[in-house]
Amino acid sequence: MRALTERDIRASFVNCSKGEAKRLSLPAELAAHPWQDLDFLGWRDPGAPERAYLVAERDGLLVGVALRVTSGGGRGFTARSMCSLCLTTHTGGGVALMTARRTGEAGRQGDSVGRYLCADLACSLYTRGRKEAAGGGAVEESLAPAEKVARTLANLHAFVDRVVE
Repeated sequence: MRALTERDIRASFVNCSKGEAKRLSLPAELAAHPWQDLDFLGWRDPGAPERAYLVAERDGLLVGVALRVTSGGGRGFTARSMCSLCLTTHTGGGVALMTARRTGEAGRQGDSVGRYLCADLACSLYTRGRKEAAGGGAVEESLAPAEKVARTLANLHAFVDRVVE
């Protein structure tokens, strides 16, 4: 992913108002992000844990998606959950249900799309082996690293497409 600026990020959001995009908390130190290892920029709002955001490139355009986070609740620390983007398994709340209001009339009517995602939105780093999930989240796979990245991108694009259809 190419390095993004604050302006790029704020202008990319498709499922919130311009005012909401202007007020949202951005990740700290954008220049320090490992852009070459990211398929999308994802972050949680430190001041509002129920809010998360992701910005991805889709068909040459940036698409930002505001997310609502639902905590897992009720699962024990040893229960395992899997991210629907990168297929990393986590224990102890490492996966959260995140929902995005759809764009257009569907979103105005309250329609949303939800997926179980890595709670820290570091899917790109897990896919590339740059970060390891708590509880040993790596599942033995025969896929090459490039194939894992392609799969994560395909899952990401399918999610973003559902939000904007």
